Amino acid sequence: MKSKRIVLVCAFGSMFASGLAIAHGDKHSAPAKVDYSKAEQMPFGIAADPKKASRTMRIDMADTMRFSPAEIKVKRGETVRFVVTNNGKQMHEMVLGTMDELKKHAELMKKHPGMEHDEPHMAHVAPAKTAEMGWRFSKAGTFYYGCLIPGHFEAGMIGKVVVE
Repeated sequence: MKSKRIVLVCAFGSMFASGLAIAHGDKHSAPAKVDYSKAEQMPFGIAADPKKASRTMRIDMADTMRFSPAEIKVKRGETVRFVVTNNGKQMHEMVLGTMDELKKHAELMKKHPGMEHDEPHMAHVAPAKTAEMGWRFSKAGTFYYGCLIPGHFEAGMIGKVVVE
């Protein structure tokens, strides 16, 4: 009798966990709803309506833990529409920020790998899916984008944005 309970508990736990994984993946492939009139200025810019972008940048993500392109250049004040495609079989994300912010967030993700968030500077993309986000780079400098899923950032899944 005890072994039947264990089997049932394991089967239920497995179904529950796979349901969470599916729901988690679906939620992250949906674009975030952003009220751009309330967007907050960040050290690396501000969220902007992708429909009002002056340029579209396509960013591909792969299971090789690389972004392509790995570096982009934009002009200060330019609004960019990022079209982010996950060409891999694993979940990936593109998170804009300073290197310090990305490192801190990557450490937090290691401690809480299931943490859900949808900030306007983050695009979570399920395998074989595409997401988009808009960003206005209001400050000159060097900023970064990274995949903060545990292990990905550490494996080198980092890109650079040079704002001139």
